[in-house]
Amino acid sequence: MYHIDELVAFDTIMSLGSLTRSAGQLGLAKSTLSRRIAHLEQQLGQPLLRRQSNRLLPTEAGQVFHRYCRQILELAEQGHQALDELQDEISGELHLAIHSELGPGWLTPRLGQFLQRYPAVRLMLSTCSTPPVEADSQGVSVWLGSACDSDQRQEVLGRLSCGIYGHPAYFVQHGCPRHPRDLARHAWLGLAGTCEQGVTLKHAEHDSFYFQPAASRLRSDHSTLHGDAIAAGYGLGLLPDWLAAARERAHPGSLMRCLDEWQVPSMPVTLLYPYGAQPRRLTALLAFLRQAAPAAWATELDSLEKKPAPPTALALHATTTLASRS
Repeated sequence: MYHIDELVAFDTIMSLGSLTRSAGQLGLAKSTLSRRIAHLEQQLGQPLLRRQSNRLLPTEAGQVFHRYCRQILELAEQGHQALDELQDEISGELHLAIHSELGPGWLTPRLGQFLQRYPAVRLMLSTCSTPPVEADSQGVSVWLGSACDSDQRQEVLGRLSCGIYGHPAYFVQHGCPRHPRDLARHAWLGLAGTCEQGVTLKHAEHDSFYFQPAASRLRSDHSTLHGDAIAAGYGLGLLPDWLAAARERAHPGSLMRCLDEWQVPSMPVTLLYPYGAQPRRLTALLAFLRQAAPAAWATELDSLEKKPAPPTALALHATTTLASRS
């Protein structure tokens, strides 16, 4: 009968193609790893691996056996998870990857509650700058936006309403757009993944307007850098209102919203996790994240409900114009 450690050793080498890297990942000496592979080959009566240059490649027998090896390991993992479900205590390791924009303002201050509630859980927290694609059986990810190419289950945790923002001094100098068509006369600051295909603005009383920004001279792939550029007065750009409000609290007077009566598409906050049955620790983390989602994220998707707005860029421009005439 095959020993589980030997199957893990073979599967790791098949994945990494290197005895050295596999030994490092498993925390074993190379000699120990070699003995496990040799014993597995002895039991099977056939070589499973062959060396080519600096890589270990599977033989024909290795390719065939690896399919069964994976099935055995997956069954073993399912067995461990089933036993975990019988335990009263939620324990074990969890991986949580979060979009870099969401960590400091939302999740980090709340993680203490989760760790206090589940003292036997070990949590590995990291940030991600691209949406995760491959599933991690111990992992959950929170992404700002959609993750179309991911092979994981996607659940919308909330939605961030968005608006078009600029610095107050920019509006005083360049004027305020009164209709989306006026945006063509302003410098547009692009945020990667938001307006490449254009954006449709909706109004309660007027027809929708499709706006295709001209090529931006200054673009960013990070909302913080994007917000910095807008706050520096380089032009106008699209920002989630939740993030803009956080910046305003930290730096009052640095951002002002324009075209308040026009609604732009909201941005989803997406929860990603593996398909299938989940271990209890992963289920507990998912439940915690759902409960921790701010009420401000539960914004309307496409409704045209009007909300009281703070002083707008248009109001600022009108006030400045009147003051200059008096």
